Amino acid sequence: MDRAQLADFLRTRREALQPEDVGMPRGPRRRTRGLRREEAAALSGMSTDYYSRLEQRRGPQPSEPMLAAIARGLRLSLAERDHLFRIAGHNTPSRPGDLRSDHITPGLMRILGRLDDTPAQVVSDVAETLAQTPMAAALLGDQTQFTGPERSLTYRWFTEPAARLLYPQEDHPLHSRYFTSGLRAAYSRQGAGGRAEELRDLLLDRSEEFASLWSAHEIDVPRVDPKRLRHPELGVLTLQCQVLLDPEQNQTLLVYTAAPGSEDDEKLRLLPVLGTRPVGT
Repeated sequence: MDRAQLADFLRTRREALQPEDVGMPRGPRRRTRGLRREEAAALSGMSTDYYSRLEQRRGPQPSEPMLAAIARGLRLSLAERDHLFRIAGHNTPSRPGDLRSDHITPGLMRILGRLDDTPAQVVSDVAETLAQTPMAAALLGDQTQFTGPERSLTYRWFTEPAARLLYPQEDHPLHSRYFTSGLRAAYSRQGAGGRAEELRDLLLDRSEEFASLWSAHEIDVPRVDPKRLRHPELGVLTLQCQVLLDPEQNQTLLVYTAAPGSEDDEKLRLLPVLGTRPVGT
């Protein structure tokens, strides 16, 4: 770990970011060049004290998950992320085309940062939620908290009954076909040894429903849209799901909207009051 390089790199990257780059108001009295330390810490999901110590060359060696969070918070490019890992004393993470890459490109993060008033999230090609807006957490629950194979909604769909509470029961068969088709597409892209193959093998062993659907070899099952989502307090919401694909990373930005003035639009406006939805409800 090169403390001096790490501190200087974090400082220069923080100062290069403007509040509007991350969806923050500038404010009339701002004198700091770039972001403040507390703002960078908040974007990275850590305490201001922890982040400040890294910039002051006196912090502990950050873990790989902590570095990934900093890279995302500071909107680093892939090359910058790799440099961050190296000077912090770690091997560089996977790149696109490797087994898995959780890094979200700065452009996609900028878009997500401007959607605080909208349910939106970035998912990987094996249905792992990598980042969410607060509105998405209120609508869908915090889907970034899972670890291991449970990170994938496709895996949870076939192994955890609570995952299906997100959708009305009559929609379950089509969702099952869609998730299976999506995993097959990811497996085709990644090939042997990829994350999709690992999930496929686990599901073939643990879910008869998945095994049956996988054997059908369905390709390109249409996305369920409009999407009906069940909320424990608001009931069923019928929403459009807009999709933005990042082909370099094989990641997708999902944005949930309703027609202005509709009943579903009114329900969406209540989400900030209700807060993050408990997982499994």
